[in-house]
Amino acid sequence: MRCILGIDPGLRQTGYGFIRCDAQGKLSYLAAGRIKTPDAPLPTRLGVIFQDLSQLISHFSPTEAAIEQVFVNVNPQSTLLLGQARGSALCALIYHNLAIDEYTALQIKQAVVGHGKAAKTQVQHMVQRLLSLPALPQADAADALACAICHAHQSRVLPSLKATTKSRRSNKDYLK
Repeated sequence: MRCILGIDPGLRQTGYGFIRCDAQGKLSYLAAGRIKTPDAPLPTRLGVIFQDLSQLISHFSPTEAAIEQVFVNVNPQSTLLLGQARGSALCALIYHNLAIDEYTALQIKQAVVGHGKAAKTQVQHMVQRLLSLPALPQADAADALACAICHAHQSRVLPSLKATTKSRRSNKDYLK
């Protein structure tokens, strides 16, 4: 049984989602939510992301993690801040020695909804349906769960293409 942590990084809110995937590929929901950072200086906010993710990882003991890649925004300052939030999340994953896979928003939406231009509400509805949730998940949590679902599908269905279609690095590569 695999436990997968999906992360939708953000400086104000970082979404997280934990799912289980059995040997037959059946997915089940464990937990999801968002880490809200205080209106504080950047180092404090990054510390909150790192600490809260670390606590969640310690509690749920995932076997692997998937994180959304940063896209280049119209506003370079926003992209830089998002990248720093993502870096804080990556540090928590590396600290806990998790294997990390990265996916673009297009890959995640394609895997979950069937097309890469899906709206947030479409992602929420499909996540609800795929995980048999009683209610629509909050948007950031849904995006994180979608990332975990994408990883479960990619690593199960396309193992031979995995190394060539996306970046997978060992934790040693991040520490170089």
